[in-house]
Amino acid sequence: MKVLTIAEAARQLENIKDEHDPFLLQILQDERKGVKQLIQKWRKKIAEEQRLKEKFLEMNTYENKWRSKGFELIAGVDEVGRGPLAGPVAAAAVILPADFFLAGIDDSKKLSEKKRLEYDAIIRREALAFSVSMIDANEIDEINIYEAAKKAMKAAIVSLQPKPDFLLIDAMKLEIPYPSESIIKGDAKSISIAAASIIAKVARDKLMKEISLEYPSYHFQQNMGYGTKEHINAIQQHGITPYHRKSFAPIKDIIKI
Repeated sequence: MKVLTIAEAARQLENIKDEHDPFLLQILQDERKGVKQLIQKWRKKIAEEQRLKEKFLEMNTYENKWRSKGFELIAGVDEVGRGPLAGPVAAAAVILPADFFLAGIDDSKKLSEKKRLEYDAIIRREALAFSVSMIDANEIDEINIYEAAKKAMKAAIVSLQPKPDFLLIDAMKLEIPYPSESIIKGDAKSISIAAASIIAKVARDKLMKEISLEYPSYHFQQNMGYGTKEHINAIQQHGITPYHRKSFAPIKDIIKI
C-alpha cells in the first residue's frame, strides 16, 4: 500500500469522525512523528466537537421542557447595548425550528466577531422568524435605559411573524400577552436566547460602524459606543454627537462643565 505524505494523511483525517474508521486504524500504525502529531490534533478536535455538542444539548433544556408541554413556536428574546455611552439599545427575538443545531452557539459576548457574523448568517437563514428593534439615545435619555431595553424587547416580540406561543427571556420580566420564562444569564443557558443575543449584537455593531463613518473621531467601529479611554477623550475634545446618551455618566457631568 502506498505510504501517504503527511499532507495527504491530514486531508483524509479532516472528514473522519469515528475512532474505528479503517483509515484511522491504519495510520495509528504509522510511526512518523508528523503522523502522530496529526492524530493528536485530530483527537483534540473531536473532543472539542463533542464538548460543543454536549453544551448545545444542555442549552436546549428550556426549549425541550416547554415543547414537551405543547408549545411549538418558542421565541428567545435578548437585548444588547445597555452599558454604552453612545448608540441605541438593541433587542432581538428569534424563533428557531425544533431541529436547529449549531454547535458552538453561545452568549454573543463570548464569541469572536468572526464567529458572531458566521452564526448570525446561519440563524437568519434557518430561523422560523426573527426581529430586531432599537431604541435611540434620545429616547433612552427620556425614559431611562431599563425602560428602553424593555421597550426594545417588546417591539421585537410584536414584530415576529409567525407569532410565538411561548417566550424565553434573558433576565427581564416583561408585561406581555404570552406565557414566558425569564432566565438569569439566559444567553448562556438557552439556544434561543443566545441566538437573539447574536442577532441583536451583530445588528447593533453594524449600525455603530455606519455611525463611525459620520463621526470618525470617536472610533465607534472599535468601541461600539462603550466608554473606553479613547472614547471619553474624544468627548472631552470634540463634545458629544446626537448619538450620545446625555443622561449617562460621565457625559452628563462633562456637558455641565
